Amino acid sequence: MAVNLQIPEKSSVFPVAGIEIGIAEAGIRKANRKDLTVFRLAPGTAVAGVFTQNRFRAAPVQVCEANLASGSEIRALVVNTGNANAGTGAPGLKATHDTCEALAKLLGLSAHQILPFSTGVILEPLPVDRLVAGLPAAIGNLAPDNWFDAAYGIMTTDTLPKISSRRVDINGHTVTITGISKGAGMIKPNMATMLGYLATDAGIAPALLKEVASDLANQSFNRITVDGDTSTNDSFIVMATGQCGLSVDSREHPAYAALYQALAEAALELAQKIVRDAEGATKFMTIQVEGAGNTDEALKVAYAVAHSPLVKTAFYASDPNLGRILAAIGYAGIADLDVGGVNLWLGDVLVASNGQRHPDYIEADGQRIMKDAEIKVRIALGRGNATETVYTCDFSHDYVSINADYRS
Repeated sequence: MAVNLQIPEKSSVFPVAGIEIGIAEAGIRKANRKDLTVFRLAPGTAVAGVFTQNRFRAAPVQVCEANLASGSEIRALVVNTGNANAGTGAPGLKATHDTCEALAKLLGLSAHQILPFSTGVILEPLPVDRLVAGLPAAIGNLAPDNWFDAAYGIMTTDTLPKISSRRVDINGHTVTITGISKGAGMIKPNMATMLGYLATDAGIAPALLKEVASDLANQSFNRITVDGDTSTNDSFIVMATGQCGLSVDSREHPAYAALYQALAEAALELAQKIVRDAEGATKFMTIQVEGAGNTDEALKVAYAVAHSPLVKTAFYASDPNLGRILAAIGYAGIADLDVGGVNLWLGDVLVASNGQRHPDYIEADGQRIMKDAEIKVRIALGRGNATETVYTCDFSHDYVSINADYRS
């Protein structure tokens, strides 16, 4: 059950000039479902990506990294669901290369100009023959207004599609930004199983776009967690077609700040929608840590709280057993933490001050906040000026059921 996740009207999902998308049914894992998506990019489109840090990086992740590093102009993306093509060794790499070569031949490109992506079950061979057989149908479906259908096409255990789309005026140019993401479980990106594609018709110089993609990921997809598991396939791709007339070549450009802000808002929306649709989630939780000595400290504490199964199950039960949060703060890894300086709020309720239960706190106040579908936990460490925020969810019975049945 998604937590306050709204699907936009199809008419409010704006096409990005220079990008066409096609969707097809290839029968990768199950029949009669859209499981193959192709993006075709106009010449001159800049592309950058951020990928999983898992050492078992899937074959498509390895090929994406190599193709981006080659300096080739990326002209197409291909995404399959139902099979992650991870833990598949040399045969998996060959299957990915075969996919790129097949799509390149159909589009009149080089295989190095293709970025491949897979998501689904790990440790199973990719049925590349079915994938390749489905490519002509996907290409035949190419259209600029297929973002909405593509958001459905890349889903696995997601219950709803994740879409963000907006038009903003920047320096006299109408700039379109549209993106989609997927992910519901195995989410703790260290760059979630997560895929994200964000595009704009503004132009961004390739070297700058690489930095922008990393910064966007760090402030969005790298600030979410569902279960603390980093997938083998996590990928976040940013595309800038340059077709709206605005072109940004440096951080000093007068349009850079506004363009980056608009992209950052879209990326964060896509990331938060993954948490809102997390497997079995009933609560959306914001964990804000302030007064940390540095960013690393703040994130250690935020993730310790966000990952704690005891905290997450208490939130599911709407049980204000908030000592579990203090315990997580204490084991987060700050060796010299003075617990006497720690304050904790649940929503607008001050629960603990100076490291102990606040004298005015009553459990009924905590219970009132815990019943909400969206809850903010604010932690002040009293050590410095660094602040970081992480987004997470509760753990329910359904999370176990979904993952117990995932391969069936």
